[in-house]
Amino acid sequence: MTRIVECVPNFSEGRDAARIARITEAIQAVSGVTLLDVDPGAATHRTVVTFTGDPEAVLEAAFQAIRTAADVIDMRQHKGEHARMGATDVCPFVPVAGVSMAECVQLAQRLGERVGRELEIPVYLYEQAASQPGRRNLADVRAGEYEGLAAKLAQAEWTPDFGPAAFGDRQQRTGATIIGARNFLIAWNFNLNTRDAARAHDVAITLREKGRFAKDDAGRFLRDAEGNKVRQPGRLPATKCVGWTIPEFRRAQISMNLTDHQVTPMAVAFEAAWRRPPAPACA
Repeated sequence: MTRIVECVPNFSEGRDAARIARITEAIQAVSGVTLLDVDPGAATHRTVVTFTGDPEAVLEAAFQAIRTAADVIDMRQHKGEHARMGATDVCPFVPVAGVSMAECVQLAQRLGERVGRELEIPVYLYEQAASQPGRRNLADVRAGEYEGLAAKLAQAEWTPDFGPAAFGDRQQRTGATIIGARNFLIAWNFNLNTRDAARAHDVAITLREKGRFAKDDAGRFLRDAEGNKVRQPGRLPATKCVGWTIPEFRRAQISMNLTDHQVTPMAVAFEAAWRRPPAPACA
């Protein structure tokens, strides 16, 4: 029986073709792996790579890519539009054929342990591989990004699943890596007829499942009995969005991830974005 796993690592380098090539060459050097796509972005300063193959081959290729990224990317010098925490920011495994989600979770755990032990990179597990409910959502794990990583590592509740809870010279260069297992994700972008990043952000948080913090008529945040801010859910479930401006396009853009296209089909998401829903002041 054919067994195929997809891996979609995101690297914090989208401008230097030579560095990107070093990473993809490390992947292609592993027998049994097929490199499907390399998608760099200058404004986001990020490259999304997609490859498939036998589970063990994909596991090895993922490790070699992470090791190479740690050698060629210095997070202390990285700036880009996209949220990120490390040189290899996120690395999910996706079951394609003859492989269960449980097996992909095991791949994530094995990769995380090896990355933490051999490369001394702090590793967090997310989505189906998450070690606790609060680490399931990628945005929650990545909150604070690279700039907030030192403070995050100092908190007991954010002790890495693997690797050192430290921010020494090595970790300052590599940042942290988020590894997990998930289903297929549809990532697509909408270019808006405006250059206003604030408008794009406003539409994005109106659409995304997470929504925004709710406010009363006086503009004050609503809070629950424990004093926590109350969220107003967004319009599209199983959807993540962010708004920004892409200088080379001279347009603002909504970047959207559909985490379950059966819950929110692409046509529904497009219609919602096209209508440019009015939104209150963003929070």
